[in-house]
Amino acid sequence: MAAAAMLSGPERSPSREAERPGGAAQTAGSKAVRTRFKSRRSLTYPDSSDSSDDPLASLTVNSPSECSHGSRKHYRKSHYDLHTHLNRLRGGLDALSEINPLETEEELIEADRRGSLMQNTGAHAEADVTLPSSLAADPVTCSDDDGNPGESPLKHARRPASKTANKRSSLPPYVSEIYDELLLIHQKLQHETAAQQEYALQLREKEEFLINKEEMLLQHEAALTKIRDVEEEIHAKFQILKEEHSADVKHLSEALKEKIKENKRLKSSFDTLKEMNDSLKKQLNDASGENKKLEVQAKRVQARLENLQRKYEFLTVQKSKDVSRAVAAMKPGKQEKAPASRTCKVPLNTQVYELLAALMDWIADHQLSRLRQEEMKGDSQKHLCMLSSHKNYIQEKCAKLLPVIAEQLQWMPFVNPELHEPLVKFIYWAMRQLDSGTQHTTVTSTLRRLGEDLFKGVITKGAPSPAEPLAGGKPRTAAFFKSSSLPLRFLSTLIVLKTVTRADYLAQAFDSLCLDLKTDEGKALFLECRAVPLLLDHLRISSKGLLSNVIDSLLQMTAESRSLQPFLEACSNELFFRTCSVLLRNPKLDTQILEKLSIILQKLSKIKSNKKLFELFTIHLMLQEIQRTAHPDNAFLSINLNSTLFNLGMTKCSSVATTTVH
Repeated sequence: MAAAAMLSGPERSPSREAERPGGAAQTAGSKAVRTRFKSRRSLTYPDSSDSSDDPLASLTVNSPSECSHGSRKHYRKSHYDLHTHLNRLRGGLDALSEINPLETEEELIEADRRGSLMQNTGAHAEADVTLPSSLAADPVTCSDDDGNPGESPLKHARRPASKTANKRSSLPPYVSEIYDELLLIHQKLQHETAAQQEYALQLREKEEFLINKEEMLLQHEAALTKIRDVEEEIHAKFQILKEEHSADVKHLSEALKEKIKENKRLKSSFDTLKEMNDSLKKQLNDASGENKKLEVQAKRVQARLENLQRKYEFLTVQKSKDVSRAVAAMKPGKQEKAPASRTCKVPLNTQVYELLAALMDWIADHQLSRLRQEEMKGDSQKHLCMLSSHKNYIQEKCAKLLPVIAEQLQWMPFVNPELHEPLVKFIYWAMRQLDSGTQHTTVTSTLRRLGEDLFKGVITKGAPSPAEPLAGGKPRTAAFFKSSSLPLRFLSTLIVLKTVTRADYLAQAFDSLCLDLKTDEGKALFLECRAVPLLLDHLRISSKGLLSNVIDSLLQMTAESRSLQPFLEACSNELFFRTCSVLLRNPKLDTQILEKLSIILQKLSKIKSNKKLFELFTIHLMLQEIQRTAHPDNAFLSINLNSTLFNLGMTKCSSVATTTVH
């Protein structure tokens, strides 16, 4: 009966039955038991067809919790009637009459209550599923021989197991079969209960583990929250520090840039001062050398002056003696002859100077200058020995004549100004003969004195002879550098440029030369005098103040005229290209000077034979470097450099055209 009560559980809670393993088998077994019990009851009670009279069926359908008190009495009565009919059946069912109906009913009610409690609480796995004590020990509890139905169920429980086994053996087979099925169900339910209990224990452990893990996660979450707050605070402080660092770096960068600019300015100033110091040292050394030379000359002059003074004193004493003698023997007739002799003396002196001027002009034009031409052309001939001997001979003669001519300059104010030009021309070509000679060092002071005299002019307050008074008492002058005659002025300028070392004299000489070169006659004289080497002596970086004047003078010769091509040919030599190469190697060359020099080089590059000279002194490479590093604003310089490189075959025509457009 307890099994029947337990079978009603799946009908009430199908979901819980589905969760339990083996639930379908148990349901099928319980249905089989009910079917067999109904079939047997129908055999025992053929008159009863109503299912409500079956106590087992009513127990499976209705639980004690759902029945009222009257229904329970009805169950007891029906149960009692069942046992009465069983006792009557076949005599072998006498043992069934000994089962206490009240005890069985109470056990069924208890089982039903437990089942409903398990359903209501949802703890089916932990419910204690048991069979009634009478069914657990024996399917049918036997009574005494007198068949007293009111015997206590405790007495039935205390009976020996052997007696119960004997009574079980006396039961009908179908009751034993039912008992076996119920016992199997009971065992399965106990196994399932043990499994559910074990599963519940695992669930408790998992629950405890999850609770502990949840607590740990909560702790971690709290710690992470604190860490996030600290991290945000750290990020904020780091951002502030980063901004402060950026501001400091920017400030320090600006300060560093200012310091770098200041250092550059100081370095530039220091370089300028260093260059000036070097220049001053060089000038000081030159001045010291000149001072020593002047001291030596001063000593010589002083000695000569002393000799002259002694000679003058001796002559004065002797003359006074002669005069005292002549006064005593003087007659009036001699006084009348004196003017006649004086009148004849001056024309004789003038004719001598005219003859001397003609001779000097002839020598300068046909000997000195012609020898210079043969020397320039003699490099490609085999007469070097003969030319060298002639050259040395001429240099010796010029070195002897120049001091005498310097003395004769004092008499030039008394000579016709037209005779000044041959004398200056002779001085110029004689000086040019001494350029490469060894005698040049011995006549340096003479040449310097000649240059200063030609620059200042000669002023004479005396008379041509001691006995001839000067008419009117006015001093006579001979102007050379400041003469109105262009040939005389031009030759004097060239001599000044060659001999004088004073910067103010040289600056005035270059200014005069630039003015004279603006005329075609001045350009012709420049070519006739072959003055390019004179200008190249000043075309160096050491003479910064005169460098621009030298370039301007050369630039005047590059103007379009009949003298342009001869001038370019005169510049097409190694001396000119070597000087330009040295000048271009200076990194601090002024841009204006470089632009003017590029004009001259551009015109020289048109001559094909000059390409070898450009390559010999690597001027084309220097021009390429200047073009690469030139400032974009110097368009004029870039155009000249591109044109020069194009004429030399170093660049293409397209590049020149592009540069010209820009």
